[in-house]
Amino acid sequence: MTLTSPLAAIGRAFLALLASFGRIVIFAGQVFVLAPRRPFYLRECGQALVQIGWFSLPVVGLTAVFTGGALALQIYSGGSRFNAEAVVPQIVAIGMVRELGPVLVGLMVAARVTSSIAAEIATMKVTEQIDALVTLSTNPMKYLTIPRVLAGTLTVPLLVGIGDIIGVMGGFMVATGQLGFNRAGYIQNTVDFLTLPDIASSLVKGAAFGFIATLIGCYQGMRSGRGAQGVGAATKTAVATASVLILAANFLLTSLMFSQ
Repeated sequence: MTLTSPLAAIGRAFLALLASFGRIVIFAGQVFVLAPRRPFYLRECGQALVQIGWFSLPVVGLTAVFTGGALALQIYSGGSRFNAEAVVPQIVAIGMVRELGPVLVGLMVAARVTSSIAAEIATMKVTEQIDALVTLSTNPMKYLTIPRVLAGTLTVPLLVGIGDIIGVMGGFMVATGQLGFNRAGYIQNTVDFLTLPDIASSLVKGAAFGFIATLIGCYQGMRSGRGAQGVGAATKTAVATASVLILAANFLLTSLMFSQ
């Protein structure tokens, strides 16, 4: 009994993980089924677009510009060991557009938006506002979840595109202001090296990450426990789950789009 207890604990944890993943997939399936059906809550969707997109711009911009600058310094420092300092524009561009831009924006959205959505919906559940919606013959999935998921799926690619541009400009400012690169040459190398598939992959990742971040926030908020402790637990679990799923989705999408 003693020898099998650790294996049993691992098995229970693994089965619980599979059950949680299955519930998330079912929740996502309900979103896809209900999204094209009436009624459409355009006001809620508009408010979600502003909350997720516009109010996330400052943190996305600051994260991108500092990341781009730090990336330029790191590539220059590493490339100098092999007399390859000239590759800074190309590597900064492809690193920001393909990977760092989408992933960092996705994680920032998970930290800011997923937590906010989970806390808001969990509080509504605790204060029985969701029960009131049901009493008024309003589907909580249609009213609360679908506008937020739709807004996240539409706005996060825009945030990723803006973050990519700001990140590349951060690398440009550091490279030209501190490392001695020619401005025109840096811009030309960046434009020549990036391709349309690179940009498209970045935007596709942004849409996937926005969908995941908002879906998990709504899911955890709907499943939260009662009381302040339940709201806190739902928020914490939502951010952790969304972050892990975003990183996993990034690996899968990268494998699909760039595997040889």
